[in-house]
Amino acid sequence: MNNRLSYFDNAKFFLIFLVVFGHIIRPFIDESNVMLTIYKFVYTFHMPAFILISGYFAKGYNKKGYVSKIAKKLILPYLIFQGIYSVYYFAIEKQGATVLDPLDPHWSLWFLVSLFFWNVFLFGATKLSPKWALLVAFTLGISIGYFDVVSNYLSLSRTFVFFPLFLIGFYLKKEHFAFLTKPNNRVISMLVLAVTFVSYFYLDFDYEWLFGSKPYSQFGEPSIFNAFIRMGFYTLTLITSLSFLALIPKRRAFFTEWGTRTFYVYLLHGFIIQYMRTNEVIEWLGDYRSIALLTLLSILLTSVLSTKTVKEIASPIIELKPSHLYIKPSSLNK
Repeated sequence: MNNRLSYFDNAKFFLIFLVVFGHIIRPFIDESNVMLTIYKFVYTFHMPAFILISGYFAKGYNKKGYVSKIAKKLILPYLIFQGIYSVYYFAIEKQGATVLDPLDPHWSLWFLVSLFFWNVFLFGATKLSPKWALLVAFTLGISIGYFDVVSNYLSLSRTFVFFPLFLIGFYLKKEHFAFLTKPNNRVISMLVLAVTFVSYFYLDFDYEWLFGSKPYSQFGEPSIFNAFIRMGFYTLTLITSLSFLALIPKRRAFFTEWGTRTFYVYLLHGFIIQYMRTNEVIEWLGDYRSIALLTLLSILLTSVLSTKTVKEIASPIIELKPSHLYIKPSSLNK
């Protein structure tokens, strides 16, 4: 495996760890300013950086059968897990009726729907020059907030809000990442992230701006000022995402292979965390709340869900492929 591929696998591992970590600390942000600051900081760049990388690897969008391939890879698992999560939430919360709406993504499943749309959008975006394509994408991402009808349903709001980042990733080349990871740029990136983190202790803003899932009316009376706020978040998100990616190691490490299985972590960690939130586990964590403990728990959960064993067990419902665990040894020799 060359350094370029190792770099991206390393990046995906660190980013999926931050996804898990962000979800684990969520119950504590209302009681701790430190937790809230960390939460805002992580959400500023962890999914945007994931989206940039996804765009970078979408360069084969115009190959024959590409759309059907990503539909099978993204939409089918989405529909399967949308149903599983609906039943699971009903089982662990034991309240209300089971609501199965395939067009209203549960929790983190929005990313699968949006990722499918972003890939499809490339067919239209690439008919324009990069400059005009990005201008249209950013204009749509900013304007969509004025329409109350566009929200979490079908993940439409996030799809339009984050598409510019996906498109930037699509236009990035390996030379850009080589430049980004130069020693001098890494020092600058560390300073940028440090300044951003410290600033968040003093900046008071609604963290749901970072989600991109709600119209402007959810934050007060819509005005022209909302467009400038979103432009500000676009700038901050892009700078911090690139700064984070600048710090990723390029060489193969023990966790590099785990970075190839982030799809499994993304889909499966919600079952564990939602269970923790609705049972005494989260109360225990509340009694022994510490960044170190929550970080270790996040590392453990991410690492376990990244193992080959979990992949073999879950591959039939995630990749719709038979697992070697369910194939008789005699049949493998035929």
